[in-house]
Amino acid sequence: MADRLAEAPAEEDGLWPQDCPPEPDARAHRVLHAALGRSNARIARETGLHVDTVRTWRGRFAREGMAGLADRRRPGRPPSFTALQAAKVKALACQLPAETGVPLSRWSCPELAREAVQRDIAPSVSASTVRRWLAQDALKPWQHRSWIFITDPDFGPKATRVLDLYARTWQGRPLGPEEYVISADEKTSVQARCRCHPALAPGQARAMRVNHTYGRGGALAYLAAYDVHHAWVFGRTEPRTGIDPFMNLVAQVMSHEPYASAKQVFWIVDNVSSHRGQKSADRLTRAFPNAVMVHTPVHASWLNQVEIYFSVVQRKVVSPNDFTDLTQVGDRLRAFEDRYNATAQPFQWKFTTSDLDGLLARLDRHTADHQEGSSTAREA
Repeated sequence: MADRLAEAPAEEDGLWPQDCPPEPDARAHRVLHAALGRSNARIARETGLHVDTVRTWRGRFAREGMAGLADRRRPGRPPSFTALQAAKVKALACQLPAETGVPLSRWSCPELAREAVQRDIAPSVSASTVRRWLAQDALKPWQHRSWIFITDPDFGPKATRVLDLYARTWQGRPLGPEEYVISADEKTSVQARCRCHPALAPGQARAMRVNHTYGRGGALAYLAAYDVHHAWVFGRTEPRTGIDPFMNLVAQVMSHEPYASAKQVFWIVDNVSSHRGQKSADRLTRAFPNAVMVHTPVHASWLNQVEIYFSVVQRKVVSPNDFTDLTQVGDRLRAFEDRYNATAQPFQWKFTTSDLDGLLARLDRHTADHQEGSSTAREA
């Protein structure tokens, strides 16, 4: 049997980089595969090991029998830290520094290593060791994300109206071919920054280089209206935002066909001062009877699709900002509109009313759990 197991000479002792050493029972199981006359390649394929690993354990068993399947002493120094020490540092990382009396806004690995020594968790520990411990549980206390609670009592109904319009539905009925949905907003403070030295074009293994110092040439507001279902942008620049600049944008759109003679044109806007509240909706309807203003919920501009277009403008037109004056800024923006409209496709909006219901349900559960936890803490 030993001759049949030793299909190939054993390799040098040690761990193969492809596999961790299996347990003795598992090694014996693989040796039994060999006793059935199976090849190394077949055993490796059936057990998920590398063929060299199979050959190694077969060779050890052929030379030493069952003793060859046991673990051998491995080189290396013993661990410098205990699992308890690592757990205490991880627990410290899961606390806000202010809660522990440390004057920091967030932890870093060097600061955690320093705090671990001051708290006598370990006589000494390096930042790289702390980083390895945190990586085991994907802890990154130096990062942060922000959120905002819903403050609009009508968040659900308002958001549903917007999402229904994206799905070509209004008040339970499908939109007709003569009804359009416009998403509009303002991008404020588009600056003309004239770099003190010309930008250098990219080259082989070299990114484009933009001089850090610049002269200010003023700023303007960029207003845009985006036809959600036809992927068409109307834009204009104004010295500042306000009611009149916004109504100028509305007039620019509504004076063109097919919007001028449309049955209804829905204008989705957020709640900034230039188009906030019922007064703004009444003003729009007085100027254009076939226009209907639909507000997003408070603090929910992310529901407005024109914000996606503004992000495209920021990445492709505005940044890095290098303009000689505001006239050049305006010309660049208008030229980009023409370029965008020539090939644009509607955004693939995937957030539906079902997703909204799920989001609101999760927020309700979170609020209930938070209130229950706070009540329990007060009673204690």
